Parts: sequence; structure tokens; C-alpha cells
Amino acid sequence: MYSLLLALVYLAFISLGLPDALLGSAWPTMYPTMNVPVSYAGIVTMIIAGGTIISSLNANRVISKMGTGIVTSISVMMTAVALIGFSLSNTFWMLCLWAVPYGLGAGAVDAALNNFVALHYSSRHMSWLHCSWGVGASLGPYIMSYNLIVKGSWEAGYRSVGIFQIVLTLILILSLPIWKKREMSNKEGEANTHKHLKIAEALKIKGVKQVIFAFFAYCAFETTAGLWASSYLVLYRGIGAKEAARWASLFYLGITFGRFLNGFVADKLGNRNMIRIGIGIIIVGLVAVILPIHNSILNLVGLIIMGLGCAPIYPSIIHETPRNFGEENSQAIIGIQMASAYTGTTFMPPIFGLLANYISISLYPFYLSFFLVVMLVMTEKLNRIV
Repeated sequence: MYSLLLALVYLAFISLGLPDALLGSAWPTMYPTMNVPVSYAGIVTMIIAGGTIISSLNANRVISKMGTGIVTSISVMMTAVALIGFSLSNTFWMLCLWAVPYGLGAGAVDAALNNFVALHYSSRHMSWLHCSWGVGASLGPYIMSYNLIVKGSWEAGYRSVGIFQIVLTLILILSLPIWKKREMSNKEGEANTHKHLKIAEALKIKGVKQVIFAFFAYCAFETTAGLWASSYLVLYRGIGAKEAARWASLFYLGITFGRFLNGFVADKLGNRNMIRIGIGIIIVGLVAVILPIHNSILNLVGLIIMGLGCAPIYPSIIHETPRNFGEENSQAIIGIQMASAYTGTTFMPPIFGLLANYISISLYPFYLSFFLVVMLVMTEKLNRIV
């Protein structure tokens, strides 16, 4: 039973990643058919991000009433319906409409599963589960590409992933008794394992503000690094566009492969040490990127090193939450962490885009350095407080 539930969680994490890169892969084909500017993709992603932030902040209240299994099933069903809705959309306003349940479902399942794993499974599984998310995020563009090339249809790409999510929803519904039994076994002898904690109350707990800023900074760093790497290499380092794109993609490969490797050592080293090691590796990679050597392989390898450094930070912060703030508070605080993550992911990369446009794209490594310093300071402050 333990193994079956763990397999379901792994499958759910893969499903979390599958839709994430679909819009980016399909948008060059989508926007001309809808007669909208290419920039309108940002509107869709902002709606999705707004939904994820709202559902993350409310996840604790909903999960405390319904349980993780039911919330996960409903959330995956919402994303499945939204993806099918995307595949049926022939106007931009319909995309915006379906983006609402997509965002609400994605945020809730993310917060629910992360807390469930943090409570019930070891640190190595948290690393491997987030590695599974990377696998899903990598498969998504391939699924879309296949449907664009073979079927000539972006709609078919969304429909394929939507059908996968529907099948997963049915599996999750059938497995609800297992989820409930696992949660009930954890509650034996405990009171209020999922405490309904208001946001204002959570923010008063020592260390919560520090972990929120640390999480915000990490997600801002990761997303900005990945999104703008190729542009920085081409416009400032003088690398060819195709070569730059290939090396920039290796940043995410570094994260995914790094999380696979981290699973073998996470339990031995502990979450706090994994975070410190990760930040140390990022510093090495960032120094390599900053070095004033044009067309150097060292600058390119620096991106991979940064990806490897990023690998342990997200899962380690999440997994440490019950230990830092108590199991009864973890769901509420993880929900707030997810909201801060989506905020950093949504708003910080576009802000760098403005800086690159009006000042210089050479600010890329220094912009990243700011978030790295915030991450380091806040995680160390957190360690001293809790």
C-alpha cells in the first residue's frame, strides 16, 4: 500500500509538470490563428499565475475539510477540463476563460502534494518527486511538438495531455481509500494534523517571513536564469543563437539531473546542508557566468553548474517545513510558500526584461546575484530562528 501510494504521488508530480511548457511550445502556432499579438501569451500566463496564487493561499482551509486525496483528485480534474477546454478554444477570450480553472487546479494540487510528501516521506523522495516534475515539464514540449509535426494541430497536443490528466483523475478517485487510510494512520495519537491557520496567524510564527522571502528569491532566481539565459548569451556573450539555446536548455537539465542525484544523499546530509551546498554551487556557477571572457566555454558551463546548484533548494525548503514550524502548521505555511513561489516566478523575470531593454542585458548575472544574496541571508536567518 505504501509503495502504491508513493507511485501515485510520483505519477501526479509528472502530471504537474506536463502542461507547464505547452503554451510556450504551441504559442507561435496559436496566436496567428486567434488574430492576437504574440505578447498576449503573457496575459494567459498571468491569469494562470493568479489562479495558482489564490488556490495556494486557500489550500490549507480546503484540505483541512476534504483531505489531500480528494483535493488532489479535484485539482487534477480541473486541470484536465481546462486542458480539454484549451484544445477546443478558437478565440483568445476562451483561452483566458479556461486559464482560470487551470491555475486554480495547479496551485491546489501543488500545495497539497508537497505537504503530503513532506509529512509522510523522506527527503530523498522529495528530491526524486521534484525530479519527476522536471521529467513531466520536459515531456510536455515533446508531446506538443509531435502533434504539431504529425497532426499539424496544437489542439491535439493539449487534448493528449488533457486525456492523460483525465485518466490520472480516475486513478486518483479509485485510490481515495488508500489516501484516507494513510492520513488517518498519521493522525493516530495526534490532534489537528491539518490545523486551519489563517494567513495573518501564520505570518506571526517565527521564521515564516524569512522562509517566504527565501522561497520567493529562489523561484525568482530559477525562472529568470532559465528564461533569459539564451538572450544573455547571444546579445552579450556573442554566442550563436542555436548554440545559446542548446546551452540554456542544459540549465533545466542540470536541475532535473541534480535532483535525481540529490535523492541519494539528501537523507544523510539533511535539508539544511543540502540548501547550503546548493547555494555554494550556484555561487561557483554564477562566478563562471560573470567572468569577463567572451565566447568562453566557462561561461556556458556556468549555466549547468547553476542548474545543479538550484536542484536541492526547492525540495529541501519544502521538506524542512514540518520540522521548522510543526506538522500542524505545515499545510498552511507550504500554501503560503507556494504563493510566494508563483509570485516570484510571475513578476521577477518580466522586471528583468524591462531592465535589459532600458539599461543592458549585461545586468543578468548581477540581477541573479541579488536574489542569491536574499536566499542565502534568509535561509541562514531561518536556521538561527527555528
